[in-house]
Amino acid sequence: MERPELGYLLTRLLRVVIAREEPILAAAGLVMWDYAVLSALGEQDAPTQAQLAAATGRDKTRLIGNLDRLVELGLVQRAPDPADRRNRVVSLTAEGRQVLTTCQAGIAAMERELLGDLPADERAAFERALTALDTSRG
Repeated sequence: MERPELGYLLTRLLRVVIAREEPILAAAGLVMWDYAVLSALGEQDAPTQAQLAAATGRDKTRLIGNLDRLVELGLVQRAPDPADRRNRVVSLTAEGRQVLTTCQAGIAAMERELLGDLPADERAAFERALTALDTSRG
């Protein structure tokens, strides 16, 4: 075989990416799952916590701890759903949107550095291929 299996290569790359993302998130007072929640809410409000759990891949019972922490930090809010007051709509606050934007900028800079040794055309092809293979988007 000319190269190791994809799982092996992707796992090694993922470990490097996570190790480089963690200090960026920690500077904002976040852990990885907090960032996953903020990222999902950056795309759209979550009409229910169950839908937010599905969007992030986080177990519903574990998501509550992340939400409690993010509410305490003032980054997200829960409000009664006008269509069904038994549900709570979860959304970013203005501060949460700013923290998300700051983290995204830091992560983008880290990614540029990480991929900086690749020629621009190869980097773009790599990013397109990962995006095309991302089965979580549809």
